[in-house]
Amino acid sequence: MSDATRCRVCGRELTKDEIAVTKKLICRGAVSFLCVSCLAEHFQVEPEEIRERIAYFKSMGCTLFEK
Repeated sequence: MSDATRCRVCGRELTKDEIAVTKKLICRGAVSFLCVSCLAEHFQVEPEEIRERIAYFKSMGCTLFEK
């Protein structure tokens, strides 16, 4: 497994949605990514808020996210 599929902070294996939300919220050209927990800590919000954003972006048809 490559480092690109692991959280750059905690090392946890990432889902495709976590990779997509990192690209959407931080940088579309990102090559390292954060899990929901570390992304929430980065933005100083609860992890549930990140999950809500994922659901919102999916519902809007953002092509970074799988349906």
